[in-house]
Parts: sequence; C-alpha cells; structure tokens
Amino acid sequence: MRFDENARLDTSGVDDLRGSGGGRGVGGRVAGAGGGLGIVGLIVYLLLTNLGGTDLGGMAAGGGYPSLDQVGTGQSADGASLARNCSTGASANTSTDCRMVAVVNSLDDFWAGRFSSGFTPPRTNFFSGGVSTDGCGSATSDSGPFYCPADSEIYIDLTFFDDLQTRFGAEGGPFSQSYVMAHEYGHHIQNLLGANRRVGNETGPTSGSVRLELQADCYAGVWAHHATTVPGDSGRPLITELNQADVDAALDTADKIGDDHIQATLGGGRVDESQFSHGSSAQRERWFTTGLDSGDPNACDTFATRDLG
Repeated sequence: MRFDENARLDTSGVDDLRGSGGGRGVGGRVAGAGGGLGIVGLIVYLLLTNLGGTDLGGMAAGGGYPSLDQVGTGQSADGASLARNCSTGASANTSTDCRMVAVVNSLDDFWAGRFSSGFTPPRTNFFSGGVSTDGCGSATSDSGPFYCPADSEIYIDLTFFDDLQTRFGAEGGPFSQSYVMAHEYGHHIQNLLGANRRVGNETGPTSGSVRLELQADCYAGVWAHHATTVPGDSGRPLITELNQADVDAALDTADKIGDDHIQATLGGGRVDESQFSHGSSAQRERWFTTGLDSGDPNACDTFATRDLG
C-alpha cells in the first residue's frame, strides 16, 4: 500500500487525545446512550474478564455493556503536532499516525461521493489508554477501536495494531490497519442510513449484531475496491498502490478477529456460537470480499439474506 508522496493531507477531521488523560486497564464495549460499535467489541471484554479476573464494576444499564466512566476524563485535543508531522502523503508511507490520517481522508472523499446530499463525515480520535466520549461513556484501549453512533465519532488507540499481531496473531501491515479504520467508518455509514437502529443487544450467529458487523466489513471492502481511484484534493488518487499482498493481509486480520477464532485462541479452545457478536472468521472474510469484489454498497445488505456464510 502506497500513498501519493506529494498529496496534501488534511488533519482537520482528526483529534489527537493522546497524553491528555485516561488510564490503562481491561475494558469492554463502550457503554451508555447509543452503544459503541467496535471491530472486536464485547467478545473480547468477556474473555478478558474471565481470563484476567478483573472487576469492571458491573454492567451498564440500557446496553448490557461495561461502564468504565472512571477513565479518560479531562481530555483535550491537540492537533498541531499531527498537522505538522502529517502534512503530505510521504509521511503516510512511513508513519502509522499519518497513514490513518490519509486513510480517513480517502474514506471521507469516497463516501461523500456516494451520497447525493446530507453527508457529514465522522470525526476520528486518537487516544492512549482510555477515552471518555460525549455519547457512549468511557472505555479503555482493550475494547479495541470503536464508533460511537451517539456522537458520530471514531475512537482508536493506535497501539491496537500491535495487539493485532501480538495478541491475535495477525500478520498486520499498512492495509490491515486501513481495513480496521474502514470497518469503523462503515459503522458511520450505517448510522447515517439507520441500520444500527435495527439492532438490539442480541448475540448469536445470525443475530442483528453479527449482521451489523459483517455489513461494516463489506463497506470496508467496497472502499478498498475503489481506493486507488478515489481522488484527493489534488484531483489525483491519494492511494497509488494496493496489491494482492495488501488484500491478503486484510483478510488475515478479518480471520484473526472472527468470534470463533477469538474464542478458540483466547477462550481456552471452546467456541460458543450463542455468544457471537461480530461473526465468524469465515463470515468476516466473505463479507469483506463481497464488498471488495463488487465495489457496490448495495451488495452489502446482510440484513436481507438468510445466508451469512
């Protein structure tokens, strides 16, 4: 994966909260009004709680997810250093921070072009350790990246990309990281279209929660299909190269964060489909590939099919 080295990056949609407050700890899916939507989410919380024996203070009312309001208070955004360090595509080729800025720029441009009107991009927040949101309560980094529908913002601790390799056994790499960001952005598209409001707190292999997450995977694939043709501010594509090795790395990540793989590797080998909240490895690979092959968001209607894979 390569970016146009001469392209100008726009950091105005990214807030850097790192170093502004928060704490470490074992966390879960974000609590509160709206409910956070994450790429790994509740299943990781349950496994870490069971394996680590950490007391998280009970479950939040109205969502069934852990309340972690003791972390991440008093934060303020610092965008100056991000703007200074991530000014061009050349920086995106060498820096994870800048790469994520560039990916957000590409996602903004792509999805804005899919809406005839009324499109507002999400804000993206980089945080470290813990974060407090306006609409979904607080969470620690162990919950993984997530999107908060109540405030229309994405939250990500970039050290999660290290966790993908060390904890989950993923291959990693630039496009693996980009898939994660594109998945969370997919939740914003669902929020604009109202898909997330069709889902309750149910789990299971064909539950609404699984359908929602698989659709976000598919939307990530749709963007990937078009990534090297989406023009940036210069009129030229911001992403200049995306090859099969990049796609394979994204599929490897989708495999490693499937509910069955997480349960088998982190949960002692027992797979309980009744607790599926994001989809199996095979399902996640299938729906990312569906979006990638078709390039059409209409191919991503996971709610209309009986066959999720």
